[in-house]
Amino acid sequence: MRVLVVEDDVKMSGLLKRGLAADGLVVDLARDGELGLEMARSSEYDAIVLDVMLPGRDGFEVCRALREDGVWAPVLMLTARDSVDDRVRGLDTGADDYLTKPFSFVELGARLRALARRGPIERPATITVGDLHLDPATRGVRRGDVEIELSPKEFALLETFMRRPGRVLDRYALLEHAWDYGYERRSNVVEVYVRYLREKVDRPFGVTSIETVRGAGYRLRRDGGAVA
Repeated sequence: MRVLVVEDDVKMSGLLKRGLAADGLVVDLARDGELGLEMARSSEYDAIVLDVMLPGRDGFEVCRALREDGVWAPVLMLTARDSVDDRVRGLDTGADDYLTKPFSFVELGARLRALARRGPIERPATITVGDLHLDPATRGVRRGDVEIELSPKEFALLETFMRRPGRVLDRYALLEHAWDYGYERRSNVVEVYVRYLREKVDRPFGVTSIETVRGAGYRLRRDGGAVA
């Protein structure tokens, strides 16, 4: 199992290398975020250990850049800061796990082995279908460079479509993913909100992305929209 450790503190990086090597792992070291990015892009790693407090580009920025570059090796972030906001930010930028210093090497090794078993599964922080982009963390939506304002329910419905491009979703599947059980299943709420979405993400741009599949439901085109 080959692991990349991105840590600027010389003493800590040495401890990490020795501790993980004693656990049978092959460890490469990078002392800053830029070098870590370069190494992760050029070599295949089973997991990446990424310190949050790096000089220049911090660990959050490095993790986001890795995902944007299509590097899907599992990432475990290390930090001395134990705030909920930091953990949330790390996970939202594409990290898979989070460990607070000081930590046990036994636990670190076990977490890395668990991450390696998952493998490099694509899980981008931002969902993109064609030129339509959705960021679940910031609740932001844009087509190309144009920001689109959506209500919470419109956002939930669009996210449901964008996580399943090309798939036909019937009204019950859409209700299950975007509404709670308080909604009347026989109402036309799905049809109403699909119409709202089309008015915001399609019509102003002269495209058709959300298609009606007669007798079956709705589908988001894989290309994110065709010229109407």
